[in-house]
Amino acid sequence: MGNRATFVIAGPDGCTRHRSSYGAVALDLDLLAGPEVVIPYLRAHAPEDSWYPDDMVEAGVLADPSRRLLLVFAWEGPAASLRTRAAGLELLRLAWPGWEVRRLYDGQSGLRAHLGLAPQERDTDVYPGPALEPDDEELAGPDPTVAVVTVGTGRCHVLADFDDHPVEEGPALLDRLRDAPDHGRHRLRADAGIHVDPARRRVGWWLNTARPHARTVGQLWPGWTVEFWEDRWEEHERASGGRFAPPAPDRAAALADVRAQALERWARPRADVRARLVAALPHATIGQGFGPSVTAQRAAAARAAVERAYAAAVGT
Repeated sequence: MGNRATFVIAGPDGCTRHRSSYGAVALDLDLLAGPEVVIPYLRAHAPEDSWYPDDMVEAGVLADPSRRLLLVFAWEGPAASLRTRAAGLELLRLAWPGWEVRRLYDGQSGLRAHLGLAPQERDTDVYPGPALEPDDEELAGPDPTVAVVTVGTGRCHVLADFDDHPVEEGPALLDRLRDAPDHGRHRLRADAGIHVDPARRRVGWWLNTARPHARTVGQLWPGWTVEFWEDRWEEHERASGGRFAPPAPDRAAALADVRAQALERWARPRADVRARLVAALPHATIGQGFGPSVTAQRAAAARAAVERAYAAAVGT
């Protein structure tokens, strides 16, 4: 198992592609180091001509210095939490001053579309998360990894959020949840959600991470009107009549949290892990999907960029 990431450096003469078997881990925090540190860091990853399958890629970046455009998606880190997502994006934009910074909600398929490439074939197998009981241990903490499904005017179901988004089940979702536990209301945070109005045959859905082909998911609901809310969970709150009502993010606390995570991520130099693996496993074939070295100078420059972004956000 890896944490696959795709990195594209674009320009007027084309683009170079790089990929990493483990680069998706903490990518949100890496990017807060700003373009002067991040672009050389991305370029130092192994070059690659082929693409991972869209549904295997957990994070990705397209950086275009000539257009000053940054596209990014991630399945984990600050971006994946309702509590820190907005703060993370705010700091990211401040860390890349003068750049247009956009989240991609359709993952690598959206990145490929930006490059004018033909879409990969959609995986038709769907692996939905199971419905949870109201007393499930996953709901004991403040940040459960769940997707909230509200139906019509009176039902609220909570699903484990792994693998596919419940919207990808199409109308079969309603049949699956017909006898599922009804939570009445969900007042905790969530990673994703969907509101289904059977009477009007309308669907609205959102997520904090990214799903391949998210822009075309309406095809899975023939005869229904499907609206993609991107990460606007407030739309779900309104549509559900308050049956989904998570606590509003605390901006100040979230900014401080993301800053602390980023400073820890860039706290010290990093060695190229491949050297350690070769020493430990001299007869093994070590691939190039690991992160490149980070010097003490580059780590210090990254921390300075994080601090500048945070100071701009809090007005100090």
